[in-house]
Amino acid sequence: MLAYFDCFSGISGDMTLGALLSLGLDVEWLKKAIASLPLKGFDITSASTYRSGIRANLVEVHAADRQKERNFGAIKSIIEESPLSENVKTTSIAIFEKLAAAEAEIHGCEPQEVHFHEVGGIDAIVDIVGTSLCLEKLGITRVMASPLPLGKGFVSCRHGKLPVPAPATAAILKGIPVYGTQIDYELVTPTGAAIIATVAQSFEPMPHMTIKRIGYGAGARDLDYQPNLLRILLAEQNVYDEITSQTMSMDSVWIVETCIDDMNPEVFGFLMDRLFADGALDVYWVPIFMKKNRPGTLVQILSLADKRDAIIHRILSETTSLGVRFYEAKRRVLVRDRLVIPTSFGEIAVKRIKDPMGNTRLVPEYEVCKKIALEREIPLQRVYDAIIAQAAQYASRVSEDE
Repeated sequence: MLAYFDCFSGISGDMTLGALLSLGLDVEWLKKAIASLPLKGFDITSASTYRSGIRANLVEVHAADRQKERNFGAIKSIIEESPLSENVKTTSIAIFEKLAAAEAEIHGCEPQEVHFHEVGGIDAIVDIVGTSLCLEKLGITRVMASPLPLGKGFVSCRHGKLPVPAPATAAILKGIPVYGTQIDYELVTPTGAAIIATVAQSFEPMPHMTIKRIGYGAGARDLDYQPNLLRILLAEQNVYDEITSQTMSMDSVWIVETCIDDMNPEVFGFLMDRLFADGALDVYWVPIFMKKNRPGTLVQILSLADKRDAIIHRILSETTSLGVRFYEAKRRVLVRDRLVIPTSFGEIAVKRIKDPMGNTRLVPEYEVCKKIALEREIPLQRVYDAIIAQAAQYASRVSEDE
């Protein structure tokens, strides 16, 4: 089952728990499950409320030690010593590890030394463990989420007033697509950020799916211009999408391009080397015809976001181009990793690639094969053929041993 988190007004721990419960779970079941934790003196309530006319579930945790400080080790022990399933324990601890890593980075200490303030109380533990319980109970095996909106202004906490997003939230959201708003409110809390950063496999527009149920979780207060809600859509993916989600990852790349018709052709080779040194993922020269039927070259580069500006600078400083175009594109990438295998040429690093049908390929790197061919003065294709054949034999032996 797929859950799509539509975070149009951000995400927090209580909004997540409220939305998951409204997908058909009973709060009494949750109370009983949470009661297995070695914690005392708290209660969980769930009530219907309205945000901009939309009925939603408002979950509140009532606890005497709401602001009690606990360190990461204490919280981890609380979860590990409980009779919860291993899956729930693993997910809950992973979420707290996300928080601990962010706080450690901010305060300059080790994660194990982090003392939680606002997220150390019973309410945060209930939000996180409760979310893990609900995901398991609903049979959710994949989570996707929309890009996250961030508010502005300041938020009050134990350390005083902090800018929104809070430093811990900003640290957790590194590498996750976000966008700014003019809403003077903390839309994404540290707990909400840690939950979605841990459980979501991707952040992208709503995929093709068949919606089965919709849950709404309400934030603690109304917003002036939009409903303060988290919407979770429970859905089924078709077989193709299910296979795709298991064998492919999805990310974003930038395409930077320009057209050139008045440059010394010898510069193109130098330019390609410099672009790869700047971090380009790939570089293309495409023959084109420009105005007045002049032959030219479309220069096109694939780049990650953090390398885009360096690549633009390189084009404008090394070529005759007067301007560049750039735009973002989504891509799906087959899951891959690196593996070192024994061959007749010694131990060789190869790429291990799994395709959508579950087949695995072991592919040698060009530079490795080129180096062997030059050192041994043998044809490059012979090196490729030998390594690929020996890699297949190695993979077969490993499969039999398993």
